[in-house]
Amino acid sequence: MAEHTVFTLSQVAQHKSKKDCWIVIDGRVLNVTKFLEEHPGGEEVLLESAGKDATQVFKDIGHSKMARNLVLNYQAGLLQGYTFKKDADAQVALTDQQPKRKEMTAFVIKDEPMPEYAALFEFIVPLVVAGSYFCYRYLNASSSML
Repeated sequence: MAEHTVFTLSQVAQHKSKKDCWIVIDGRVLNVTKFLEEHPGGEEVLLESAGKDATQVFKDIGHSKMARNLVLNYQAGLLQGYTFKKDADAQVALTDQQPKRKEMTAFVIKDEPMPEYAALFEFIVPLVVAGSYFCYRYLNASSSML
């Protein structure tokens, strides 16, 4: 790995504005100021983590391989005291060497399956309410004719 400037977390914390936004992901200090407007999740997401270690937030979101490799484009330096895993750097290097192919990605939200009685309940309740309304109308209409 090439030599990079080493920053402390307190130095990174000084860069937390919209005009100068730095974050830390996996020990890499990133200057994401130019990326704020391009970020798919909006600039607010990056500004919330500005000047901080955003590694856990980045991992929790579940970014694509392309997003993980895009991190390298904004690297300003390294975080002091952070040790890199050899396999993580090798993995990034391998993904850079692979031929680019078009991938289709999708974000799927899987809801918990609805119990059968809930589906039945959602069907029966409106039916009972509608039936009650028509019975009420029928009984009132027949009593007014007398």
